[in-house]
Amino acid sequence: MDQAATLREKSAKVGAGGGRPTQTKGTRPIQVIAVSSGKGGVGKTNSVVNLAVAIQQQGKKVLLLDADLGLGNIDVLLGLTPKLNLADLLSGEKSLEQVLVDGPKGIKILPASSGVQELTELSTEDRLQLSQHLDGMDIDIDVMIIDTGAGISDNVLFFNVAAQDIVVVVSPEPTSLTDAYALMKVLFKKHGERRFNLLVNTAKTKKEGLEVYKKISLAAERFLNISVDYLGCVLYDDNVQKSVVQQRAVMELYPHTKASRCFKEVARELTQLPSYSNVKGGGLQFFWRQMLTKDIGSI
Repeated sequence: MDQAATLREKSAKVGAGGGRPTQTKGTRPIQVIAVSSGKGGVGKTNSVVNLAVAIQQQGKKVLLLDADLGLGNIDVLLGLTPKLNLADLLSGEKSLEQVLVDGPKGIKILPASSGVQELTELSTEDRLQLSQHLDGMDIDIDVMIIDTGAGISDNVLFFNVAAQDIVVVVSPEPTSLTDAYALMKVLFKKHGERRFNLLVNTAKTKKEGLEVYKKISLAAERFLNISVDYLGCVLYDDNVQKSVVQQRAVMELYPHTKASRCFKEVARELTQLPSYSNVKGGGLQFFWRQMLTKDIGSI
């Protein structure tokens, strides 16, 4: 059994009463999704924001965690000016409920700290603090989406291993495909992750999106023997850039355009993914367990 699967099994035992009980309000399972990319510039954060809005419109309650620590920009993308951020939470000065801000359609956002070098790599104490706040939050959520940084830093790997579902965002550019493959390779080789979901952004046509998926999927299967599932593609749409300029989600401003329709389709696929755990507390119980890991190298 690979390392990731072993930890999931241990997490289930904790949820069944073998460890610290979850304090999360409610008893329904929570889906925890990490969204990453091998390189920057592929529209990862924009995709995260619009997927969060699309899922919220399905009637599910979404918490969006900006985990691009030190360089977070979800608030900028949405024209928000939060007075508090993750640094205030980790310092112990503020509670999670005080730091959370309201995003479009009622999504909750935990903003990152932009330009704070100390948070570019979370310490063991930081992970424990964050886990305790998330585990004890007094709000109902169905889905937590983690917008990680790009690349293969320890923070990126940590949040991916801690989540139930991993989504890798790519564009049709060759460098994007290469870097996405490298991210999946590291997560598999170092941490035993075998299940990935691919989202192709800014595809000219659905055929191009499928071709991009096939290239990565074939390489992953041939050289790594891992599974890559296709979530779908988001078609190139000028309205996306218009929404960025206006600091709004395209799902809000232009809900019936090509990109918005694609985000709705991908959101449905994403929320129908099979869950690793059906224990009380769902994904957050596993997330809490991973937060206690001493360092990313031991996950």
